[in-house]
Amino acid sequence: MVKRLFEQLLHRLLVAMESRNRRHSLHGDSAFFNPDLFPWTQRLAARTPEIRAELDELLHELHRLPSFQDISPDQAALTSDAGWRTFFFTGYGVESRRNRQRCPKTAAALRLIPGMTTAYFSILAPGKRIPPHRGPYNGVLRYHLGLRVPVSDERCAIQVDGITRHWAEGESLIFDDTYQHEVWNCTPHWRVVLFVDFLRPLPWLRHVMNLAMMRVIRLTPYVRVAVRNQKKWESRFYG
Repeated sequence: MVKRLFEQLLHRLLVAMESRNRRHSLHGDSAFFNPDLFPWTQRLAARTPEIRAELDELLHELHRLPSFQDISPDQAALTSDAGWRTFFFTGYGVESRRNRQRCPKTAAALRLIPGMTTAYFSILAPGKRIPPHRGPYNGVLRYHLGLRVPVSDERCAIQVDGITRHWAEGESLIFDDTYQHEVWNCTPHWRVVLFVDFLRPLPWLRHVMNLAMMRVIRLTPYVRVAVRNQKKWESRFYG
């Protein structure tokens, strides 16, 4: 009963916060955002070769990397096979020290991103589709840096609020994941992006309120279970 009441209150708070975030967003309210609005994207994209080199070393052990739902069981509604694999550096502000040590240049590049809350390699198998869904909270915006992109056309794409965009290696995409979106990789090759959530730019008072909301979300089972599963996977992976 207490858990259900907490979930209801949290949902109402999220809805109210999302409405205010959209209204006060410093870069407006849209499905996609121009990366040029965020100067750090150019500096991060310039490091694509060294990030990709660490990724390629990691992909030699692709079969050992966790499926997303093995880390976050809530993702089972979107994926139930091994077609969406992950390698986390940070999740809702909780850092993976050992994964960062494994990819130190990627970890250093991530420090260029102001307000980063989550970062990981998002690895999509050939033929994999992620059905339409929306993110849990618009206090963050989502960033993708193309690392291994088989094609930049309709066969491998993301659609947000009915708008289709394509990745390209070394190029950036930024979008609001609380708009309904879906992803597909209809090619015979793996697609990999560096996946990042960062705090939505807001006026000072709204920014402080957003930080408080992120701390509340970090205490929910949604995050705590994922953090625990990530630690268990790291223990097995690193021995």
